[in-house]
Amino acid sequence: MELGVNLLCASGFVSTEHRPLLELALDAGFDGVEVPVLEGNPADYEKLAKLLDELGLRRTCTAIVPDPDANPVSSDPDIRKRGLAHLDWISECALALGAETIGGPFHAPIGHFTGAGPQDDELRLCAEAHHDMAGKVAVSGVKLALEPLNRFESYFLNTAEQAKQYCSMVDHENFGIMYDTFHAHIEEKDQISAIEMLSGEINVLHVSENDRGIPGTGQIDFASILKTVKATGFDGWVVMEAFGSGVPEIAAATRIWRSMFESHEVLFNESARFIKDSWKAA
Repeated sequence: MELGVNLLCASGFVSTEHRPLLELALDAGFDGVEVPVLEGNPADYEKLAKLLDELGLRRTCTAIVPDPDANPVSSDPDIRKRGLAHLDWISECALALGAETIGGPFHAPIGHFTGAGPQDDELRLCAEAHHDMAGKVAVSGVKLALEPLNRFESYFLNTAEQAKQYCSMVDHENFGIMYDTFHAHIEEKDQISAIEMLSGEINVLHVSENDRGIPGTGQIDFASILKTVKATGFDGWVVMEAFGSGVPEIAAATRIWRSMFESHEVLFNESARFIKDSWKAA
């Protein structure tokens, strides 16, 4: 297991100015960080990569499709073209960063709804785009980890069953799923069955509490979840994800306007200790 921390808890754009935050993650015992790729250009992430190398921190990244006008599932040729260009931009930034995986909901735009679930043509177009994307980054050893979201954030992929079927559509060895315990807590009747269904398809595990605060302080049964994940043979990136009110643009997207943790130091230390102990016990 490689232990990571999603840095969206602190910033939507991580740069060399965040060295104290990165050192905090290192001191807490994380093997690496999950860097949001939401803005900037490859040169920005190349600079950050040098600092991460200096600190000895490995890295994954997370990305989204933010704009319905650049939507890779759109049937409009111009919109889809911009959507595919956005996926290329994500890949270029991730490669410059030296990310081992590209995770997140880089499928349909977050918060954009059509009034129905995903249509067959949308699934086909997106699967084609992700197959191509997986092929482009595979030459650098990077894996994709697409994230199903809860129904209040996206209509495209919500459940483990949908994610399993979608993996079959993409049909690429470097494509898989980011399983997020927060979203699954909303959508799945049984997280154990959901994880077993996705056995072999999970490339990144997001450990996220039901209130998106410090893992282990809420309702989610992480002991059973980690035991099940471990039993599938998964031994990859386990990334802590938490959010709070400190990053306004993220707070607005996650609908969190109250403090979910005392400080980043408390969040990092308690989360790292909890996940390591739980994984060992599993």
